[in-house]
Amino acid sequence: MNGSPAARVSGWMFACLLASWTGIAWGQQTGEIHGVVLDVSRAPIAGASITATRNGSVAGTAASGENGEFTLSLEPGSYAVAVEKRGFQKVTQVVEVQASGSEAREFLLPVAAIRETVTVEESPDYVTPAISSGTKTLTPLLDTPQSITVVTRELIQDQMMMSIADVVRYVPGITAHQGENNRDQLVIRGNSSSADFFVNGVRDDVQYYRDLYNLERVEALKGPNAMIFGRGGGGGVINRVTKEAGFAPLREVTMQGGSFGNKRFTGDFDQPLGNRAAFRMNAMYENSDSFRRFVGLERYGVSPSLTINAGRETRVMLGYEHFRDMRTADRGITSFQGRPAAVPISTFYGNPDESHVNANVNLGSALVDHQAGRLNIRNRTLFGSYGRGYQNFVPRDATADMMQVSLSAYNNATNRLNVFNQTDVSYTAHTGGVRHTLLWGAELGRQLTDNFRNTGYFNNSATSILVPFNNPVLYAPTTFRQSATDADNHLKVNLGATYVQDQIEVSRYLQFITGLRFDHFDLRYQNNRNGDNLRRIDNLVSPRAGLVVKPADSVSLYGSYSVSYLPSAGDQFASLTEVTQQVKPEKFTNYEMGVKWDAARKLSLTTAVYRLNRTNTRSIDPNDPTRIVQTGSQRTNGVEIGVNGSFTRFWQVAGGYAYQDAFVTSATASAFAGAQVAQVPHNTFSLWNNLRLQRRWGAGLGILNRSDMFAAIDDRVVLPAYTRVDAAVFFTLTENVRLQANVENVFDRKYYMNADSNTNISPGFPRAARIGLIARF
Repeated sequence: MNGSPAARVSGWMFACLLASWTGIAWGQQTGEIHGVVLDVSRAPIAGASITATRNGSVAGTAASGENGEFTLSLEPGSYAVAVEKRGFQKVTQVVEVQASGSEAREFLLPVAAIRETVTVEESPDYVTPAISSGTKTLTPLLDTPQSITVVTRELIQDQMMMSIADVVRYVPGITAHQGENNRDQLVIRGNSSSADFFVNGVRDDVQYYRDLYNLERVEALKGPNAMIFGRGGGGGVINRVTKEAGFAPLREVTMQGGSFGNKRFTGDFDQPLGNRAAFRMNAMYENSDSFRRFVGLERYGVSPSLTINAGRETRVMLGYEHFRDMRTADRGITSFQGRPAAVPISTFYGNPDESHVNANVNLGSALVDHQAGRLNIRNRTLFGSYGRGYQNFVPRDATADMMQVSLSAYNNATNRLNVFNQTDVSYTAHTGGVRHTLLWGAELGRQLTDNFRNTGYFNNSATSILVPFNNPVLYAPTTFRQSATDADNHLKVNLGATYVQDQIEVSRYLQFITGLRFDHFDLRYQNNRNGDNLRRIDNLVSPRAGLVVKPADSVSLYGSYSVSYLPSAGDQFASLTEVTQQVKPEKFTNYEMGVKWDAARKLSLTTAVYRLNRTNTRSIDPNDPTRIVQTGSQRTNGVEIGVNGSFTRFWQVAGGYAYQDAFVTSATASAFAGAQVAQVPHNTFSLWNNLRLQRRWGAGLGILNRSDMFAAIDDRVVLPAYTRVDAAVFFTLTENVRLQANVENVFDRKYYMNADSNTNISPGFPRAARIGLIARF
């Protein structure tokens, strides 16, 4: 790599960080507070927020690890050390820190008698100080050398979010793809994926629409991080963290209704079963229509969980979710002369009676977490059974006279069985004055998939049909049967992986992280139509390295390098051919530097600058059009700025800005060199504000802005830029009952949200209002 752009960028980033570090005063005398956070049964509490203040100013923050322990390095003096954790009472102790001394303290947190109320008077918590998904050890976001955005359940509730697409509106660097309007699909740092979804750190990769009713938070980890998550994740991943059964009683119901027939109910019930066990049940039902003609959905889910404290050192968690989603298949509108077609945004294409999407998901999980001093052993198993299918009518190009538009149709079914088991062993050790958090892990997995597709034949003969441009609804008889190329296959994936990582804390000013993962990916493909049996084995080595410099306890400067791979069968491994069987995995390489600043105890400001290269992309051999060569490549250069938390006790914010330039650097099978990557706007801006106006009244104001972007990689159709304003009003009826009203697109602006191709474009919602009632008892 001598002299290569990657080497120059990497060297420049680390040189800048090291230069900033050389001015730090190493000789300054400090002392330490070594603490442990326990509940009343003396079980360790992980993820507690610790804040040390002196003379009213924050002097240091930390988060308790898996064993409840934390360390604060502080200048000599007297400090008020406060420990907080949701579901427990806040505890504060005064601690004297001596120069070069070490003060040991124990913090016992009593369980809160009643779960927090829902009054407007209390500030929503938009900040999560530490997560474990970025490193597999509980690590403050400030100390994690990666751009990460966390959307908390409080923010989800304040905006009445109902989908993953709603969540990423306020996440810099991520846009929601249409995904044929039958699945979650995101474009993260210029890379589109429908498979890079995880639940509690375990792969959940089937194509369907996920709900938010049973979530504690959603984590967006940007940049490839195969060392933690394995294959794929070229631009980043989305990790859903589910609610756990806890030892603070909770009874909460939410009823919601609004424009276009929106009707939704959720319930959250948590009950301790003595001192050793707790049970929680989350449930949801929704039945809603849409501004789009004929379009509606019905979905429901139940998600019970059980927590068992099997002694002071061992915790067992069992969880299950049954989820059904049934909706109208709707591919949006077509385009004309490089812009979305000038038709009403409610225009439906095809036969609504034969357009449907169904998903049936069953997820079962088990976690065993054992803490023995500085050693933590965690084993997690996820079993997933997915049945998913859809049948749709697809708008194609319009005729030159704008009188007719072409339609095609097909249906597709996927059944998948996933079994994953992860074991993580972490240990904290010291070599001299250097602290190491060592991690070894292994993952085993098996995925069994059946795919089946039929093509639609209009009047039992033609695979396309012309319909009127202004009224493209079609009720002509359509027969669905297999064409010569439709899929009918069975795939088996066996996965074995192992990984190691070391988080090195040289001093309070300097930290490193290094890691390496090895994946053995074995894909077997059986074509049921012709009997072909193909196999592809990939052995993938994914490194990770990061540097964190902390000139102050609340500020970190970081640089990072990471790699991920995507096997030749794609993120959904839908097929394998004799050609793709020979193709090497695509490679994603990310170089990133950034700054994080905890400007206040509950306010986080972040910025990141990155370059993400995608290589080994397939291209057509210019000398032999029947041959594929892997000379294609893509690059995304970007800047992300994020803000989350409280400017004051009365003003909470969430959002950010992203600049992205994603382009093809070397021609691929589908794009010319220099082409702009589809659905990657150069500029996005989002900012949500929650203002407490009076004791019982609050208001929310959100602004979303997106520059124009191309609908597809050929850069022929543009989705125009737009600005949208959302608003909300919150009113406390009683201490435990809150009423809120949310208005989306206050000024009723017409805009086009995303697309799946040049002729499958989704209009954005017109003005819509929803009213919600939240009650806790």
